[in-house]
Parts: sequence; structure tokens; C-alpha cells
Amino acid sequence: MIYEKIKDPDKTSPLFALLIDPEKHHRQSLGYLVRQAERAAVDLILVGGSLLSESLDQSILIIKEYTSIPVVLFPGNLMQVSPHADGIFFLSLISGRNPDLLIGNHVLSARMIKNSGLEVIPTGYILINGGSTSSVEYISNTKPIPANKTDIITATALAGELLGHKLIYLESGSGAAQPAYFDLVNEIKKQVALPLIVGGGLKKPSDLENLCQSEADMVVVGNAIEQNPDILTDMTTALRTKGR
Repeated sequence: MIYEKIKDPDKTSPLFALLIDPEKHHRQSLGYLVRQAERAAVDLILVGGSLLSESLDQSILIIKEYTSIPVVLFPGNLMQVSPHADGIFFLSLISGRNPDLLIGNHVLSARMIKNSGLEVIPTGYILINGGSTSSVEYISNTKPIPANKTDIITATALAGELLGHKLIYLESGSGAAQPAYFDLVNEIKKQVALPLIVGGGLKKPSDLENLCQSEADMVVVGNAIEQNPDILTDMTTALRTKGR
């Protein structure tokens, strides 16, 4: 199961997830990216984006032509659901106060997701100010939590745990200038027992040097690899050779 893989206490370094936005690819570029992911032994492939007009089903089927790496939906909206994936992060944007992203979209999509056969993983999604206005911030119409407000971020993650979420996802936003860092991750893990995922602003292998020895359970990289798929192996190697 995907959830069991993420929370495995015996892993020696955080898992590495590649985030793919199908909107940014045609068939050939998507195939090339997935082949790179296979060579780099990526642990999970996340699929989603703030906007999505291309066929999600078709993109996932192309991905599965090239790899057996589990595919998890990372939906930007309730239309981004496909039974061809293996699982879905059922995201609740707990850092914001937009009711549609706290419960509204969930009600509208619940029956479809229930019938999809996907492994559903309830996920508390926390948006952190990464130093620039992110796509997530703009589309969701919510304000991110300032990165220096560790107490508020930790309390929000704790609230997510008490509400019954199974994962906490810290997101600095696509193209963030400043990613979530080592100290923040470890502070949250002192109080929250849930697996912790970190994404946003990770642009080069050296950005993983702190996180690889932190208490993070998974890191997610998207934009940097979309722009240069050839750094993917360097990114996964940097994460795993440092280890905990």
C-alpha cells in the first residue's frame, strides 16, 4: 500500500516523489521524463496541477506504459480524478479558510472517489509563504502561513492530525523561492506523529542536503525536473547518499 510505504519507520532516507503536471507535456516529453524517473528509482509519481485541460486519464496511461512506479493523484481541483492511478491524496487545505478547499470540493467528489477503487489518503495540506506568490496561493484564494511562524504551522499540523488526516503536506508553492527547511520539519515532528511530506522550492541537489537528514518522510520535486529532467538522478542520489 502507498500509505504504508510512506510511513515505513525503517526507511533510511525520505522517499522521493516526482510531481508531474500533464499540462506541461506532450506524449514524447512525458515518456522521456518517466523513463528518467525509472532510471533514478523514484519512489512515487504524483500527478496534478493548478490548471489541467489535458486528459488526465491519457497522461496516466502514458506514464504506466513506461514504469511500474505507483502513481498518486495530487489534485488541484475535484475534476482531477482518474481510476487509472493507484491512489489519491485527498487534500484539505487546512492552512487556509476557503470552505471549498476544506470540505466543499470533497463533498462534490466523494462518491466519484469512493467508486474509483483508488487508495484514498486523507492529507492535511499546509501552504507556507515561500517568498513569492505561488500558483497554489493565487488559485486557492488563501494566504500562506509565514515561514517564520513555526508555532502556527505546528499547531495547524497538529490540528490536521487530531481531525483524522493521515498525512501532513508542507507546501511552499510551485516555484517557491524559499522551501520548508530542516528546523521547521523537525519542530513539527516533535509534536505530530503523522508522516510529513515537504515540497516546493527544491531546485537542485544541494537543496536536499538538510532535508535528507531531517524527520521528513517524503520530499516532492516538480518544477526543477520539469525544466531539466536530466538532474533527476542527481536529486535522488543526493537524498539517498546523505541518509539519516
